[in-house]
Amino acid sequence: MSQVAKSQVAKSQVPEVNMSDYSPSEMMIVAAARALAGVRTVFVGVGLPNIACNLAQRTVAPDLELVYESGVYGARPARLPLSIGDPALITGALSVCSMADLFGLYLQGGRIEVAFLGGAQIDRYGNLNTTVIGDYAHPKVRLPGSGGACEIAIHARQIFIIMRLSRRSFVERLDFLTSPGHLSGSGERERLGMPGRGPQVVVTDKCVFRFDPGTGEMVLVSLHPGVRLEDVRAEMGWDPRVSPDLTETEPPTPEELCLLREELDPLGVYRS
Repeated sequence: MSQVAKSQVAKSQVPEVNMSDYSPSEMMIVAAARALAGVRTVFVGVGLPNIACNLAQRTVAPDLELVYESGVYGARPARLPLSIGDPALITGALSVCSMADLFGLYLQGGRIEVAFLGGAQIDRYGNLNTTVIGDYAHPKVRLPGSGGACEIAIHARQIFIIMRLSRRSFVERLDFLTSPGHLSGSGERERLGMPGRGPQVVVTDKCVFRFDPGTGEMVLVSLHPGVRLEDVRAEMGWDPRVSPDLTETEPPTPEELCLLREELDPLGVYRS
């Protein structure tokens, strides 16, 4: 059976799942995958973005072309890739090229509709830190660094972000700016000539944020089931703006949970 056929599981074949029996991480991954509905090309970051994009390809975006930094365009991995260097990415891919060609021809050529990224720190304007925690010269923690994330954040048409909500991650001021979001807001990206529109959505394990197009500031638009507004505020380094149309996120469906648990992450590495 083809991968697309597998993803279109008939409801009668999906095991009974208690709709209240899902983890915050599963809710986050599902909400992130749903954000890709209607998207054709996505640059896939490592970790949580990876599983969210692969779930989207099996559900809301069956024609989604997964693009990986190692030089793979149009990946259709039979299993969840372990990293951007996983050989599973090559099987069924539309193109395998050098990293230089991928960044120069696809990314800088404006052919990447969405890039899905994560980070260690994020501020109210969607700027990301993946470099250091603490002082750069004498850091408390040395993180993996930028890789291609800085260029991706500049050139992709839109940036989607997935991160677990916590006060140490959602900070008033970054320890280091690795990947530009809306910088200081109010059109600064455009003034600097950055071609991409910057961050559009941030999905967490408690809620979903979008960005005010005028100020570039993060706005709370959706709370996950059972999460209160005060729960979100307690895990942020600033008092977030709240949409007047604040809604509740739709919970995962049995099909989405089945794909996460049985096919993509049976060991619970990302969803536990």
